[in-house]
Amino acid sequence: MIRRIRRPVLPESPVLAVDRITCTGHGVCATMLFEHITLDDWGYPVLHGPIPRAHTSELALLYCPARALYWRNGNN
Repeated sequence: MIRRIRRPVLPESPVLAVDRITCTGHGVCATMLFEHITLDDWGYPVLHGPIPRAHTSELALLYCPARALYWRNGNN
């Protein structure tokens, strides 16, 4: 009988994401992460590339008035 050894799946680095339904367009995230986020014509965030976990992105998540920012797995 051959036994297969399962390799542990290493989690990807989390990246910042925005819940577009919850977002109310305050623009706090774009102010704090101006190098990664711009606002569209209606004031909603547009994320440019993956935003890594860092102190500034943690603060943006904390200060989002609508709580629309969250961490997601890097490969989703």
